[in-house]
Amino acid sequence: MLPQQSNADIKERIAPVAQVRVAGANASQSGGDSASARAGDEVYNKFCAACHTSGVLGAPKINDAADWEERLAQGMDTVLKHAVEGYNAMPPKGTCNDCSEEEIQAAIDYMVAEI
Repeated sequence: MLPQQSNADIKERIAPVAQVRVAGANASQSGGDSASARAGDEVYNKFCAACHTSGVLGAPKINDAADWEERLAQGMDTVLKHAVEGYNAMPPKGTCNDCSEEEIQAAIDYMVAEI
């Protein structure tokens, strides 16, 4: 069963992914701050579960060794690169446009933790 998402969650997912900054203006938000990085389970449950729970379009299922074996054999750097840049049916960063590479890595680590 897919996790339920509130209207606020959906609004956050479809929010613009960029902002225009004028040279010399004070940038009050510094996205990707490691102090506020989301945990792997949080990223997975919010952005990854829809495909990686059931294997939609060939997505490797969470903690399924057979699904992950060939991918992990390529090395974690390649797995992360594919997740960040997109690969086959997976769009870049899945559906988490504002995730840092560290958050994507945490989600991958969460998906393979029990293998």
